[in-house]
Amino acid sequence: MTTGTTTEPSAATPLLDLHALVVAVRRRRRLWGSVALLGLLLGAAVAVLLPPPPSATAKVLVVHQDDQPNDTGTLIRTDVALLGTTRIADKALQALKSPEKPEDFMKDYRGTGLTNNLLQIDVTGKTDEEAVARAKALAEAFVADHVRRMREAAQAEAKALLDQRDRMRDELTDVNNAIGDRSPESDPQASAGLESLFARRALLNSRIADFDQRAADARTGTPKVIAGTQIVDAPRAVEHSLPRSAATNAVIGLVLGLVIGLGLAAVGTVVADRPVLRKEITANLGASVVAELRAIPRWSAGLWRPRRTRAARERLTATLARAVRGSAEPVSLLELGCARSTGVIALNVARALAAEGPVVVIDGLPGRELANSRQEPGGPTVVRGEDAAAVPKQARRLGVGSVAPGTAWTDLQYLGGQTVLVVRAGHGSAAWLHTVARQLADQRIPVIGVVLIDPDPRDRTDGTLWDGLHTALRGAHERPARQHGTGQPRTERPSMTAARVPYSDQEAR
Repeated sequence: MTTGTTTEPSAATPLLDLHALVVAVRRRRRLWGSVALLGLLLGAAVAVLLPPPPSATAKVLVVHQDDQPNDTGTLIRTDVALLGTTRIADKALQALKSPEKPEDFMKDYRGTGLTNNLLQIDVTGKTDEEAVARAKALAEAFVADHVRRMREAAQAEAKALLDQRDRMRDELTDVNNAIGDRSPESDPQASAGLESLFARRALLNSRIADFDQRAADARTGTPKVIAGTQIVDAPRAVEHSLPRSAATNAVIGLVLGLVIGLGLAAVGTVVADRPVLRKEITANLGASVVAELRAIPRWSAGLWRPRRTRAARERLTATLARAVRGSAEPVSLLELGCARSTGVIALNVARALAAEGPVVVIDGLPGRELANSRQEPGGPTVVRGEDAAAVPKQARRLGVGSVAPGTAWTDLQYLGGQTVLVVRAGHGSAAWLHTVARQLADQRIPVIGVVLIDPDPRDRTDGTLWDGLHTALRGAHERPARQHGTGQPRTERPSMTAARVPYSDQEAR
């Protein structure tokens, strides 16, 4: 068989096909759905098995001496940091008369700045009563510490201003004495010095008055801070609703599980590189997709299948039956990931051909499920592959085999001179599909079509190999071949141009 060349695509294939990735992730909905469900159950279980400890909350209005309308929250963040110090914790423990260490107590509460002047204190305890008592002790300790710090700061500022005023007064006394010691003279130089002393005295009097006013303002501002800093929301226990907590945790677990599941599915899809779309399977196998069928569940019966599915199977049976009738040599069905579906399809085709003469199905599938199945009177005969030599020559042969890993490639030619591949979407990797196409080409077994099992229902890609018309079911032509039922390999086959089978994943893409 000679190998022809096909035109390379004009546009470069992207490194990651988002369409194929989305389709593959959607096909793995069992994985990410299970992970999302597991996250939901774990979230609900955490809420039930690990309920939050009893807690209490209190709100404190904090007034600062340096409050500004454009403050960015620096002062309240400082208050939050001060709340988490051992000094505040120790004062609260002293009020509670608790022997607990301040370092351990600090782990049971936290502060949050709601606004520039509103501080919220959250405390946990063994019981609601203990949590409320702790919150009250902490709030009172913080208010007392804040008032003390503001009072000490105001007193220190007032003392510094008064000390500066006293120094100015001493200097003023010296200036007054200097003025009193001067005698009235008409000397211009003496008059200028006297004017300088008078100016200095006026400046000192002004600065002394200013320091007096600033010291008074500092002392006056402290009562406002003391009166304004207070507990505005009395400590109270926080009620915990188990249903609400379980629902919240379940939703969080569901979202996290869904994200993790989708991530795992996406990574697994990229790593596995298993084609799902029709165009990918066609490009990798070098043959057109001629039909698509849903997978056949083991529990399903014919009456329970949807009407559309039954109609699709009937059309596929008729198509394959016509292909077998029109072929000058036996036709085989080779499966990849769908042995049971392939066996059912083969039996349906054999039954359709049984009315025209004896039909023998050669079972080359792994296991003996097809050969051991119950055979209907007047229906097709099913024999194992090792018994194929005993098949009468006048009987029509229909081979059924597998191209899964471990296949004996040289035995496939005894199942049929032409083949129809029955492939489950997303089962085989791109590398293995290349291997199947290359091995069949080496065995000189043309692939006349691909039946896709369990395809993606939203796949709108083209599954036709336009440069493979000589092997397509829509345009197959007669070729010299061996007789039906001989079971002997062909001695020579005319050379023909076949679709190029890529040697690697990159070449196929």
